[in-house]
Amino acid sequence: MAKKPKYVKESYVTMTELVLPNDTNTLNNLMGGRLMHWMDIVSAIAAQKHSNRIVVTASVDNVSFGKPIQLGNVVTLKAQVTRAFSSSMEVRIDVEAEDIPSGKKFESNSAYFTFVAVDQSGRPIDVPEAIPETDEEKEYYAGALRRRQLRLVLAGRMKPNDASELKSIFNFEPTS
Repeated sequence: MAKKPKYVKESYVTMTELVLPNDTNTLNNLMGGRLMHWMDIVSAIAAQKHSNRIVVTASVDNVSFGKPIQLGNVVTLKAQVTRAFSSSMEVRIDVEAEDIPSGKKFESNSAYFTFVAVDQSGRPIDVPEAIPETDEEKEYYAGALRRRQLRLVLAGRMKPNDASELKSIFNFEPTS
């Protein structure tokens, strides 16, 4: 039996980008696809640092576009592994934008991405557990199992009646 990999705390990653004309739409706002590209990169780096493995994107949760990010804004993306399962890891990404001349900062987006660690042949491989330390990390960790079960149910890979964490939210009664 393979030995479980060691826990690595270095899975918090910050990435900064400047919104240039090639990144914007006709309203001079950051294109959603470009932002999602940056979110995928920063979260993949966090998952790689946590697992010390090659990782592939398995899923992206709902990405809502709150406030538009404008041409010339500086975008800071922060990613952190919130929980690790057998070979998969959930990563939370928070996006903040800043208009440096005015000194205004605002939160724009957040999302959860899921990555799977793979070996050189592309087969899933075990990852170290994620050990939450702060209250915020513990909150994200606790919610990760519910989010995972919801993803699996929506993907048709888990039956709703088997999603024990979702039952506790919705007070589902078992069907006979």
